[in-house]
Parts: sequence; C-alpha cells; structure tokens
Amino acid sequence: MQGKVIGVFNVANQRSIAWAVAERLDREGAQLIIGYLGEREKEQVERLVPSLAQEPLLLPCDVTQDEDLESAFRTIAQRFGRLDGLFHAIAFARREDLEGRFVETSREGFLLALNVSVYSFVAMARFAEPLMPQGGSLVTMTYLGSERAVPHYNVMGVAKAALESSVRYLASELGPRGIRVNAISAGPIRTLAARGIPGFSEMYAYHATKAPLRRNTTAEEVADTALFLLSDLSRGITGEVLYVDEGYHILGM
Repeated sequence: MQGKVIGVFNVANQRSIAWAVAERLDREGAQLIIGYLGEREKEQVERLVPSLAQEPLLLPCDVTQDEDLESAFRTIAQRFGRLDGLFHAIAFARREDLEGRFVETSREGFLLALNVSVYSFVAMARFAEPLMPQGGSLVTMTYLGSERAVPHYNVMGVAKAALESSVRYLASELGPRGIRVNAISAGPIRTLAARGIPGFSEMYAYHATKAPLRRNTTAEEVADTALFLLSDLSRGITGEVLYVDEGYHILGM
C-alpha cells in the first residue's frame, strides 16, 4: 500500500472497526485520510493519531450533510489530487427502531437508517469517482442481518440489504473505469455501536459456540480483509460480499 491514498470513514473511537482498518493500512505504508463525525469523535481520533507511522489528514464528515461531503472530497482533491481507495464504515438506526417490532418502524426512522447507512456510500462513490482516473477500490461494511431476520436488527437489516444491492449496482457502473466495489460481511464484534443493539451480548456468545471456527470475529480480521480488498491483490474482485464471520453464514440455524 506504499504511496496509496486511502480514505477511512468514519472513525469514532479506538474500538471501532474503522480504526482497526486505519491501523492496518498505516502499517502497510498507506497515506491515510480519516473522517470523523463531530467534535467528540475528533477528540477521540486526535488521541489515537500519534500511534500511526504517518500523519493522516483528518476531515469532519457528517454524511447527512451534502456540504460536508463536498468539502471533504474537495480537500482530498486539493491535498492529494487523487484517491486510491475508500473504506466506508458508517451506519446508524435509532435505538427505538431496533428495540421494537420492525412493523412499527417510523417513516422518519426508516429514512434516517437508509440515509446514513446506504445513501452515504452511494454519495461517497460519486465524489470518489473523479478522483480515481486510474481506478481504485471502494469497500463497505455489512452484516448477515441483510439476508436473515435477526432479532432486534430490524430496519438496519433492511438498510444492509439495500447497501449490498448498491454495491452490485456501483460495481457494474464503475467497473469500466477500473473502480472495484465490494462489501465485508462481518460477524458480531464488540464495538461501542454494536453494544447498543438490544440482545447483542447473547448474540455474541451464541456466535462463538455455533460458528464453524468456534470463536468470534475480531476487528483485526476485518482489517486484514479490508487491506486485501483495498490492495491490488484483489484486482479481479468486484461486486462481492466477502464474509468474515468464522463461517457462521454457511449454517442453516
């Protein structure tokens, strides 16, 4: 990854998957751009940055605001003139829309979940495209709840299904320009965001006892896979959902 310019959006804290990916890319020599949501996240990221080998470009990015996206990618263009890869780890649903019945999801909650979790990736792909004249790689995060009805995942499962469909459409459209688009479907990981999902602890424990590898997924495993998908080693792969879940998805349970 030496000399490659890679954006990682968004890092929230030390336990976020995005941070694990940033660390892994940094160890391989990538020049990082790290996005964050607001002042609280900025403080967290600034505490983490000194551990990196290269100083990253830090950018505020509220993906629900078009002006934030425009500003972020304009800054990338001015600073580097190009972008070789982008890792998207942004998702959100209101807690009340995860705790209750899916049928009771509010219109506002439904639109918010899809705006943050899906449209943000489409919008970022649009802004990234002109910065990838020689091709590049876009990677996003999904989960098995896109395919199966997972308790308390509700509207987020619908959002992830839409995200995976978006990966295929983007891969088809951007492929002629040499831009690959893929998703990583990870098993449950103890991030702060995941712990906010009702019943997560039970799901986490169950996964470790039933997955073929009999353990839970780690952020480091996801980071290694992201490194592969963002590198030239995966140059023939696009439009795929790559599972990093210790084999759990193959089971019928």
